[in-house]
Amino acid sequence: MRRTSFRAITVATAAATLLAASITAATAGTAAGSDKPEVAGYAPGMVAAMERDLGLTTAQAVDRIKIDKALSDKHHAIIKSLDKGYAGAWVDGSELFVAVTDKAGAAEVRAAGANAVTVDKSLSQLERLATKAYQAAPDAKVAAAYVDVESNSVVMEVAKGSKGAVAAAVARTGLSAGSVSVVEVAAMPRTLINVIGGNAYYIGGGRCSVGFSVTGGFVTAGHCGSRGATTTQPSGTFQVSSFPGNDYAYVNVGSDDTPIGAVNNYSGGTVNVAGSSQAAVGASVCRSGSTTGWHCGTIQAFNATVNYAEGSVSGLIRTNVCAEPGDSGGSLLAGTQAQGMTSGGNGNCSSGGTTYFQPVNEALSAASVTLLTGGGGTTPPPGCAGQETAFSGSLSSGASTYKPSSSGFSSSAGTITGCLDGPSGVDFDLYLQKLSGSTWSNVAQGITSAPDESVSYSGTAGTYRWRVLSYSGSGSYTGGYSTP
Repeated sequence: MRRTSFRAITVATAAATLLAASITAATAGTAAGSDKPEVAGYAPGMVAAMERDLGLTTAQAVDRIKIDKALSDKHHAIIKSLDKGYAGAWVDGSELFVAVTDKAGAAEVRAAGANAVTVDKSLSQLERLATKAYQAAPDAKVAAAYVDVESNSVVMEVAKGSKGAVAAAVARTGLSAGSVSVVEVAAMPRTLINVIGGNAYYIGGGRCSVGFSVTGGFVTAGHCGSRGATTTQPSGTFQVSSFPGNDYAYVNVGSDDTPIGAVNNYSGGTVNVAGSSQAAVGASVCRSGSTTGWHCGTIQAFNATVNYAEGSVSGLIRTNVCAEPGDSGGSLLAGTQAQGMTSGGNGNCSSGGTTYFQPVNEALSAASVTLLTGGGGTTPPPGCAGQETAFSGSLSSGASTYKPSSSGFSSSAGTITGCLDGPSGVDFDLYLQKLSGSTWSNVAQGITSAPDESVSYSGTAGTYRWRVLSYSGSGSYTGGYSTP
């Protein structure tokens, strides 16, 4: 990973040092006394691709998967504790860096065991600047625009010879030169669809790659087909498609096809999908596609805006993973967590390149479908034993619902208990709310980074309800509660 001037002002706390040490200790056994660590639990195809593309040994690849998972969990917990001023996060080796705009936020970050970097602009401010800069520049000259969280600035990639014109256009909006960096690139991004037959699935004379299996079919790239278009091998119909603007689609397949919650690792096996929790900038990711198979790299930025010949697409994940035509729509995984579907980029898998991905959770929400996990169908979790009243349902990432209903339930004074059992790999939260007049207020909550939560609250008589929230990830859940 590149290093920036922020390293000079980063304060490494004792807690951060302990975090790195504990992670190292937890993973050191992987390589101890053996040149071939156990990789069965980490998908051998994935480990091999990381060795090839990231220049790692087998032990280093396995260690990196473990470290990234631990840092991702810590990242999610920190985000949930910050009230405001969050400016992004990134991974560097075994350390997590979190940027914030105020001293109070920095103290929270350090207390949670990560490195705090104090910056001028929050992530939401930077994303607004990126949108403003992109809209000000001539479309035909802009390759992509994204937030670089490490430099706390906006980066605009432009065609050769157009740097001056784009910089002048951005300057006319009043944006300071320090807020936006204009960089020329060798090639403009393109969608990665071709017209040559292959495996994966076909649309007329073209070919794309399945992204992730979902209820009733699969999600893929929107530029692969418009609504109503039909596919073969498997046979299906594009029920939802959005491109440009977004780049997602949902294809409903026939009853003869069985969607499986797994991804081809092109090493003779599959990687089971466990959920769709978003990884951090700097985390290692691997992509599966029908042209070039399995390749790995790292996440460079989120919410990038890319300008293709067909129009601009925003909200994309920027990576240094390679891809080629026909890989479009294919799967991007961080470990076993679904991240997105291949949208487009530049370069190839011989010389390397930049590839952008449509976040999977946005597609799931737009199509109102659920990610299939565990290598099979969506079997709901078993629920919370011992509770008087049970509830169940499914959520897409960012969505919430109320149980037993939005109008709630009556309870006498005493202790109310509740629990939530979500699918593995997601971050579902449980809130107990009480009605006061016409206003509902949270009185108790379970908001860890895990899919399962429990709540116990001792209160007065009144009307209560449960709010189930998907902080990240999608899937089915069960739960239950008891009243005094």
